[in-house]
Amino acid sequence: MNIQAEKIELVKMLLDTENPRIIESIKKIFKKEKTSDFWDDLSIEQRNEIERASLEIKNGEVTDYDTFMQKHR
Repeated sequence: MNIQAEKIELVKMLLDTENPRIIESIKKIFKKEKTSDFWDDLSIEQRNEIERASLEIKNGEVTDYDTFMQKHR
């Protein structure tokens, strides 16, 4: 089935329902899709680690790949 046919099928199902929870769930899906950002799905620890790494990069506290690999071979 192509995308247009899928949309039509969904519209028919939406028009046939009288269940307000289904309608609310669909609205939430669309709202989340519009505002979804991976940052919102990260834990506080993950966010802090990324921010700390960004600060280290800004301050020039980096090691190139070859130097890093030499230490771990």
